[in-house]
Amino acid sequence: MRTAYSVETVRTAERELMARLPDGALMQRAAAGLAAACADLLGRVYGRRIVLLVGSGDNGGDALYAGARLARRGAGVTAVPLAPDRTHPGGLAALRRAGGAVVRPADAGDLIDRADLVVDGIVGIGGTGGLRPDAAPLAERAAASRAAVVAVDLPSGVEADTGEVRGAAVRADLTVTFGAHKPGLLIDPAREYAGTVRLVDIGLDLPATPELQALQHADVARLLPLPAGESDKYRRGVVGIAAGSARYPGAAVLAVSGALRGGAGAVRYVGPAGQTVIARFPETLVSDRGPHKAGRVQAWVVGPGAGDDAATVAEVMATDVPVLIDADGLRLADRDAVRARTAPTLMTPHAGEAAALLGVTREEVEGARLSSVRELAARYGATVLLKGSTTLVAAPDGGPVRANPTGTPWLATAGSGDVLSGLAGSLLAAGLSARDAGSVAAYLHGLAGRFAADGAPAGAHDVAEMIPEAWRDVRDA
Repeated sequence: MRTAYSVETVRTAERELMARLPDGALMQRAAAGLAAACADLLGRVYGRRIVLLVGSGDNGGDALYAGARLARRGAGVTAVPLAPDRTHPGGLAALRRAGGAVVRPADAGDLIDRADLVVDGIVGIGGTGGLRPDAAPLAERAAASRAAVVAVDLPSGVEADTGEVRGAAVRADLTVTFGAHKPGLLIDPAREYAGTVRLVDIGLDLPATPELQALQHADVARLLPLPAGESDKYRRGVVGIAAGSARYPGAAVLAVSGALRGGAGAVRYVGPAGQTVIARFPETLVSDRGPHKAGRVQAWVVGPGAGDDAATVAEVMATDVPVLIDADGLRLADRDAVRARTAPTLMTPHAGEAAALLGVTREEVEGARLSSVRELAARYGATVLLKGSTTLVAAPDGGPVRANPTGTPWLATAGSGDVLSGLAGSLLAAGLSARDAGSVAAYLHGLAGRFAADGAPAGAHDVAEMIPEAWRDVRDA
């Protein structure tokens, strides 16, 4: 599992480690890892032209010491200090001893244009509010050049703890981060600026509980519900789908399609689209008598394509089994009723729906995804899966938020969320917790989206059909 830690946690661990090491040893470890990553990216170091954009913090020192190592291997390295009177003195001296040059920012433009590599050591992990006016033009010049851009620890201008980008920021091809991932490296919009992320182990002793987690194949494989020899369809779990309407029958079909591939033993459908559902999926158990008379279920999915059917949403909410609320159900569900539930609740809004629930704009949610998902979970007393470019899952009692690492922009298509809801609901019925069901469903759904698209447009039904392939890929890894 990939984990990420806050700036405060990382700095505490760094101070504890530095107290046990010779002076400057930790920076040398970071610089060695940074230089190795730059060399790997370049392929050949000798004769390459490298520009270091150097701020006043320790990551400026990391950049200078790494530049000195590369200069000793035959690269032409030039440092551009943005705060000459506060530039790391030891790093600057090391670069000069290795044959590196130093120029003023006003003289750096042509060097950046001709560079093979630009190293961003402008602002460290404590930076807030975007790049300052003196640094922003250099970042823009680097982005417009042919040079590869490597960020030290975090792209300058993005916020490490939140993933927010509140102004100009460096766009890196590679980010070399030290000791631990920072949340901003795993969450959009900051993640988009980081490029490929390479973690350098510098020996930090970090706490067991991180701020953020990202599941990997092995983690998902351990959570997948698998039938045993004595299993029958009821022991594997039955998921109820209360979705669709005369106007949106397809939402019911797509939610059922996701549920049938999610590990539960049976799917019960309740709603006005029963004939459409049974025609497409004859294995579905269809009822038109409402949720309370549908038969036994271990979890419910309510809301996709429901229109204004508040009565069905309220009826499902009153049950004592786990409930997933999506789409129209999010608008129709009473917040106090959600908070009063004793069984788990999983809410799956996209940014627009989350914004409406929080009373803010969609742009605010998309710009501050981590704080938004945490606030929504706390406000409703429910686990929240916030869909989007970075899907996040937050539990109501705090703890690490999970960031989903799979997916593709092609998943931004009508009905994709309905498939995800059915899939997650099936995992709830099979016995996973709301947090695990949301996380595993997002992972499989994102992977299925990649397989379905394969570089071309794909519909929601294509995504549903690739869920078994994603399941097998996870299990066989």
